[in-house]
Amino acid sequence: MTTPPTPLPQTAPAGHGAPGAAYPTYTSPIPVVQTHLGHALASEWTKIRSVRSTMWTLGVFLLLVVGIGLLTGSLLTGADLSGQNALSLGFFGILLGTMCIVTLGVLTTASEYGTGMVRTTMTACPSRGRILAAKSIVFFGLAFVVSAGAATFVAVAQVSMLKGDGVRSPDAAEWLKATVGVGLFVALLGLLSLLVGSLVRHSAGAITTMIGVVLAPLVVALFMGARQLEDLRQALIEYSVPNQLSVLYDNSLTDTGPSGWDPLWIMVVVTAVVYAGAQALLEKRDV
Repeated sequence: MTTPPTPLPQTAPAGHGAPGAAYPTYTSPIPVVQTHLGHALASEWTKIRSVRSTMWTLGVFLLLVVGIGLLTGSLLTGADLSGQNALSLGFFGILLGTMCIVTLGVLTTASEYGTGMVRTTMTACPSRGRILAAKSIVFFGLAFVVSAGAATFVAVAQVSMLKGDGVRSPDAAEWLKATVGVGLFVALLGLLSLLVGSLVRHSAGAITTMIGVVLAPLVVALFMGARQLEDLRQALIEYSVPNQLSVLYDNSLTDTGPSGWDPLWIMVVVTAVVYAGAQALLEKRDV
């Protein structure tokens, strides 16, 4: 007859009291912090300032805006510019520079889908609305500061260079539109590109779409020669991005259509509508 094994004495883990006693709740030494929008903003700022595409696109933007602005001012020095607003000459560099802001806006969202980084972003911050809001705020702030700063520098330089050539001295409202207004318009156009990048989720496709939005209406209108299409041609010119940008420089391509600060309000409405659509699709789509 075999002897049953002697049961081992029950020993409670160190620091957990007597056998059979309830173990105390474990408390992590790492503090648990409730995340909020500020954390998402810090994350997006780290990403946008650490990628090379930001440096290159903004660098080319400044080169185009400042370089073309100073070149235009130097070429027109000594010319008869009686009554002309010197601020309007900044339009040429800004128009080309918007392509850089459009590209950066698309890459801010679409590039994450191309690399798969968006999965990490969504895991770290499951609130998709917060992610889109953080990207929009960080990008808009950066784009506005850079574009408004460049526009202001060019405006001051051109007015100084052409001071003795009979140019008209701009008033306060014209200065405000040509600097702050232009900066807001370009930043909103870049934000619209960011949202299109979120909708399309493909960098090349979104950039091509935005280039079409910026340039296609004016190009198509220039080749509309039929009299039956005159109303459509006029509308395409009036509401094209180049013309709306020129309105802020008080140098509209037409005598009708948006004027004053209208281009800015139009861009605000369009961007808000696209933002709502991007937000809705972001919540429904799979990553």
